[in-house]
Amino acid sequence: MQQSYLSDIASWRQRAGSKGIPSICSAHPVVIEASMLHALRRGEYLLVEATCNQVNQDGGYTGMTPADFRAFVEKIAAKTGFPLEKLILGGDHLGPNPWKSLPASEAMEKAKVMIKAYAEAGFTKLHLDTSMGCAGEPVALPDVLTAERAASLAAVAEAALDGSAGIKPVYIVGTEVPIPGGAMEELEVLEVTKPDAARETIAVHRKAFEAAGVGSAFSRVVAAVVQPGVEFGNENVIAYEPEAARALSATLSDVPGLVFEAHSTDYQTQEALRQLVLDGFAILKVGPGLTFALREALYGLDQIAAFLFPGKRKETLVSIIERVLTQEPGNWQKYYHGSMDEQHLQRHFSYSDRIRYYWPHPEINAAVSELLAILDGVEIPETLISQYLQGNYPAVRDGRVKPQAQDLALAAVDRVLEDYFTACRA
Repeated sequence: MQQSYLSDIASWRQRAGSKGIPSICSAHPVVIEASMLHALRRGEYLLVEATCNQVNQDGGYTGMTPADFRAFVEKIAAKTGFPLEKLILGGDHLGPNPWKSLPASEAMEKAKVMIKAYAEAGFTKLHLDTSMGCAGEPVALPDVLTAERAASLAAVAEAALDGSAGIKPVYIVGTEVPIPGGAMEELEVLEVTKPDAARETIAVHRKAFEAAGVGSAFSRVVAAVVQPGVEFGNENVIAYEPEAARALSATLSDVPGLVFEAHSTDYQTQEALRQLVLDGFAILKVGPGLTFALREALYGLDQIAAFLFPGKRKETLVSIIERVLTQEPGNWQKYYHGSMDEQHLQRHFSYSDRIRYYWPHPEINAAVSELLAILDGVEIPETLISQYLQGNYPAVRDGRVKPQAQDLALAAVDRVLEDYFTACRA
């Protein structure tokens, strides 16, 4: 089998070029298209990840299986001209989380079916996350049990690929992050992972892989997920403080061949992201920050369309989204709190961006299509871009972005990607 592009990521710090890689955690076609165009322009590899809740054998909230997700991404690659040999697909938080209301034995059986589907679909970066308790278990499990369950999933993935001529998957272990989907409350301060805890996580997983008969696969564990002290709540962002993570960063010298993976890096500054990479957090996960930027662009275009073409639509995009989210609150209700007014604000403008779960909704998808159809071929006046899409205004004035709806939506996402790809060259 071939080696993964990520197999030597720990040595990137000593070479010229990329020192890390952004991980694009989104199933939105505009986000993936923007990411491919950006990586293509830079000549870089692109890592796109799906989570266990988003994509699984039951369809997840996107309605896609791992094979469906691969086909979906490859279709966008064909549209953009992105070379498939530079595309890396990853699976995030692969474990029993979607089925944790079941007894552990049942939930783990489903997790095994899922990781087999991911492996067979050609996902070559697999994050094993079995840390959550299932029915009748505590919320968080002991490291040894977590590692045993993770190793059992690795064994399934290895068996599924036995004899295959494809790329050997790399594995990510550890999970010192909020549950898939993000934090559920306002955050004030975060505790950085203790160095001993990081070393212990890696050690118990090494033992568990050997006990499960997949010791050779542990040589392809390239990263551990830790908490470097970055996160975002509904209304605030906790910024990276290098000094607070210095001791954690130093532990990488004890685990040659590994880097750290940082989750929830959304909304960090480019300089903070650059410092994370320099400190060994070489895989930077970003998801809500990208769809937040896209939502800003679509809301701006919604106001532009309402001004240029008053009365042409029965309902604005914003009003349709508000109606759908209030009628179907399942994907945001337990995350947003406070008064009715506070929840209304959070539904549309939370950093957690729970709207991202609703873009595939038939009514919302149709509303976006109608909005883009109304603006199709329209050269939007610079003054309206200044008013409603101010972040794109300099690039439009400079001639780098066309003043048209599709280009403006892609450009909004691209501004976030620029921070990540630039930071990863450190």
